[in-house]
Amino acid sequence: MSNFYAEDLLLITPNPIIMTICLATTDREIQGIRDLQEANLKENVALEKRSVDGFLTAKYSLDFLKAMNKSTPAIIAKQNGEVVGYALATNRSLMSQHSLLSDLSSKINKISFGGKTIANFDYLVVGQLCVAKQVRGQGLAQRLYAHFKTTYQEQYPFSVTDVDQGNLASLKTHLKVGFQVVSTLQYGNSNWHVVIWDWKRLKKQKPSKSMT
Repeated sequence: MSNFYAEDLLLITPNPIIMTICLATTDREIQGIRDLQEANLKENVALEKRSVDGFLTAKYSLDFLKAMNKSTPAIIAKQNGEVVGYALATNRSLMSQHSLLSDLSSKINKISFGGKTIANFDYLVVGQLCVAKQVRGQGLAQRLYAHFKTTYQEQYPFSVTDVDQGNLASLKTHLKVGFQVVSTLQYGNSNWHVVIWDWKRLKKQKPSKSMT
């Protein structure tokens, strides 16, 4: 894997703005991820706007974000030097260090996919996807995920994450990119869709029954 790549996107506006998509490499960029995360946590998004704007459920400390980034660098979008979007990646080695990720791991490992259980694969987890409100509607989530795939598809057969069933905006985004719903879960006082982006075109399985 190359340690850096970027795409400069010239937005058509009266005052052109350069949008750069790259791997997070600095503490300042990781702090930018943390700041954007905080602004979009579920408790910080008005109830009536959650189904349209989406929201984040997991809250990651700065130290945990740095640990994630050291192992599997995040894909970020920067505008005028500021982080305005990100896709976090985490492999299985770190999941036990965060309560929500640990719960997710214990649940999804039992789900059938590609003729096996997910536990039998060396999969990659999408730790979080977020785009700042002021740059939504420009296809930025798709661009972030395109770079996410380019970076990690040779190392992992698929990426997996879960989407709160009340987060319709997030589910729509994931399905548009190419994720498929493979199961549903209930944990952490919420109901979730488990979605997989199958990079190796493994044999598709019918969604399994809900697990509690």
